[in-house]
Amino acid sequence: MSEFANALQNGHPNARRGWTLPMIGAVGLALLLGGCGKTDTKTIQEEAAMAQRLQRVGTVELQVATGGGEPKTGEQAYQAQCAACHAAGALGAPKFGDAAAWAPRIGAGLAALTNSALKGKNAMPAQAGGALSDLEISRAAAYMANAGGAKFSEPKAE
Repeated sequence: MSEFANALQNGHPNARRGWTLPMIGAVGLALLLGGCGKTDTKTIQEEAAMAQRLQRVGTVELQVATGGGEPKTGEQAYQAQCAACHAAGALGAPKFGDAAAWAPRIGAGLAALTNSALKGKNAMPAQAGGALSDLEISRAAAYMANAGGAKFSEPKAE
């Protein structure tokens, strides 16, 4: 057996010293070249899934405030804002013209109806601060209540 082979077999430290650096370089080069040309499909699939999860679910629409002019009538305000739910009675809203549904609300008075509309009640969101003025909301409340049997006068502009 050669002296070199004998040194390897017996674990002589000087025998391995010359092999360490070239061996690390060869392993590193093999790892580097082994990864070239491959596409990481998992990453592409993950990015596609993430892009789908991050899609917009809605948009914000801003409207320019229009000043001046006459306030809407109760019917105009109802058509502009209230009919979406009250025409069909959606989400527990008293249906337009349903006297039985409107009777307890009419008994509370126009001020209470207007307050409920401005601040929101049950599933109805607060209407204050929206596209309609408080006066227009009050007029819409009077219009709907009158269709349900009330005899409220349409609120006047001050």
